Amino acid sequence: MLITLLTPGCERKSSGGSVYRMPEQLDDGLTTGSLEQAGIDPELIVRAVGTIIKGRYGEIHSMLIYRKGMLVFEEYFPGHTYVWDAPMYRGQQVQWDRTMLHQVMSCTKSVTSACFDIAIEKGIIESVTQSIFDYLPQHQQYNTGEKSGITIENLLTMTSGLEWDEWHAPHGTPANDVDRLYFECSDDPVSCVLEKPLVSKPGEVFTYNGGGIITLGEIMRHASGMDIAEFSEKYLFGPMGIDSIQWDRFPNGELETGGGLHLRPRDMIKFGVTYLNDGIWDGKRIISSGWVKKSAAVYGNNSGIRIPIEDSGRNGYGYTWWISEFGGGTRRISMFRANGWGGQVIMVLPEKETVVVFTGGNYTTRSSLFNLLKRYILPSLN
Repeated sequence: MLITLLTPGCERKSSGGSVYRMPEQLDDGLTTGSLEQAGIDPELIVRAVGTIIKGRYGEIHSMLIYRKGMLVFEEYFPGHTYVWDAPMYRGQQVQWDRTMLHQVMSCTKSVTSACFDIAIEKGIIESVTQSIFDYLPQHQQYNTGEKSGITIENLLTMTSGLEWDEWHAPHGTPANDVDRLYFECSDDPVSCVLEKPLVSKPGEVFTYNGGGIITLGEIMRHASGMDIAEFSEKYLFGPMGIDSIQWDRFPNGELETGGGLHLRPRDMIKFGVTYLNDGIWDGKRIISSGWVKKSAAVYGNNSGIRIPIEDSGRNGYGYTWWISEFGGGTRRISMFRANGWGGQVIMVLPEKETVVVFTGGNYTTRSSLFNLLKRYILPSLN
């Protein structure tokens, strides 16, 4: 298998003999360069790729690194397409490449979040502190008691207080609340979210709830007159030059705004770079600086969270982005990331001027991307 990357006039090989050259310059708004130009130790990255090829990190479909204004690493690997009703969720075996859309799973949530910032900045939505029922005219039957106090911010930060379990109940069954939206509620998934009992006061307790983000999609539709697919194309992806996008929908036509987005990995990098640059892409303000800060900061009591599908340890959670720290003392490195099931992740490391993207197919096995990050990528950043 021949792989690409590295520095002009200099080839390096993994133990498997693969050759690496720097990414190709395309007309997509990304400037490319070499690892060495970005101050990255090529030997460690070469070793990382060797371990991926050997399957030590399960099924990784792509790895991309952007640093100091340049895309300096871009690699794709063989793996399976995602099929929700196939054994191990594995469809056709393919060789992934930069032209192919990949389902980004819960990274979708961070795109939905960005759209809400844009809507607020444009005056389409007044504030994150508004009750969700201000924009849900067809669901007023649930606007009762303390549920009336659930805000847009509560849905963004997973603190709605609604009973929900999608982390511990088995996937592929109605016992898992997010899967239940497909099995039993596909004609009105938002009602299946809002009918759940309130088990804590809104804003106080973190409970991972993809249904809340799907509810945000319905809020956007009523507030703007556009679904998030249309809204994001006009105000987010369009200005960033991202023109290859796919969204999944429920049978009733509602968008799956919690996990149904498909993007190319280079476009995932562009989204991450916009957050790295405080909301600016190619000199244009896309996302407000304040929203980026709320995405990268722990909200309320959302700390010490262990994600059952990965090796990330304890995490914080902000406006749909996870927050982690590495090292100690003055050498501490902070990271915030959009995160998706199976190994889809957009990692933003501000202190290192770096964005790392992975896609993968580890749907039934624990993701070990943090081990890969800490063992090879972080030590390579000079």
